[in-house]
Amino acid sequence: MPKISGFLISGALIISFVLSPGMAKDIELIGAGATFPYPFYSKVFGIYHQEFGVKVNYQAIGSGGGTRQLLNKTVDFGGTDALMSDEEVKTEDNYILYVPTCLGAVVLTYNLPGNPGLKFTPEFIAGIFLGKITKWNDERIVAVNPEVALPDMNIIVARRSDGSGTTFIFSSYLGKVSGEWNQKVGVGTSLNWPVGLGAKGNPGVTGLIRQIPGSIGYVELIYALQNNLPVALVENKSGNFIQPTIESVSLAANVDLPEHTRASISNTEAEYGYPISGFTWIILYKEQNYARRTREKAEELVRLLWWVIHEGQKFAEPLHYAPIPESAVKKAEEIIKSVTYNGKALLQ
Repeated sequence: MPKISGFLISGALIISFVLSPGMAKDIELIGAGATFPYPFYSKVFGIYHQEFGVKVNYQAIGSGGGTRQLLNKTVDFGGTDALMSDEEVKTEDNYILYVPTCLGAVVLTYNLPGNPGLKFTPEFIAGIFLGKITKWNDERIVAVNPEVALPDMNIIVARRSDGSGTTFIFSSYLGKVSGEWNQKVGVGTSLNWPVGLGAKGNPGVTGLIRQIPGSIGYVELIYALQNNLPVALVENKSGNFIQPTIESVSLAANVDLPEHTRASISNTEAEYGYPISGFTWIILYKEQNYARRTREKAEELVRLLWWVIHEGQKFAEPLHYAPIPESAVKKAEEIIKSVTYNGKALLQ
């Protein structure tokens, strides 16, 4: 066992782990799920392996796939941007915990001649994805973007084909701003889309948009930036057109989170908050003694999570994610402290 020491900084308990040389080098943690935070996870899990010798193998297969694999007990943890209900987090003999790890923006990105900067309203975002607005020079788009010479091109929608937390965030936003969307399509990780070409993962949707002139889709911000694709400003609830940035996502997250942290922050009330923002979470079982898991592996998992919500947060901003706010860190600490092995807390 490592030595665990605690000390106070400004009234907050900071737990540190003193690892013996060579400890845990044979431990490998397996995770799967959301593509939304994959660039962040790839970075922090790589750094963690370098510092502590614990390999973290994370497969970006989509939130739906990660949740299924956790429920099937084939991974140590899942990654998700989607919310489960109070009933869904309860299994027959266990309980699924949500640990927030960072925040991101779901952006509208597109492929047009010259890739001009555009402003989007909730009304015509819903209209495009409902298949009701089919031309780029539609008068509703032109009215909001009078300074742009929009082409007479068909709009081709690119969207996710797999179970996706990015889809959950995007559809939860549309469900809040469009009654027609709520009635005809609804909110979820997998949808019965009215229109569009499907692709797997954020990389798949980004690839479609790059290849198809006139296309538009929704992806996590870093995927658009890495592919030099334009990103639309979106009108928020206060009537302001907001650029998706670390600052505007952080403003959207300035809400009173429940203790379990499962909360949607789309369509924010914040005057300058970006309206299609969301948390992403690592999900795990509260009781870690299941499916012949060892106590050692369970200990390594809680150590990893503690590190991610503290030291790991400094890697969020360089990758265009927002760190979780202090209020979320405190709630995440309590969640991690509640993880048990044989009914006893792993963090004392």
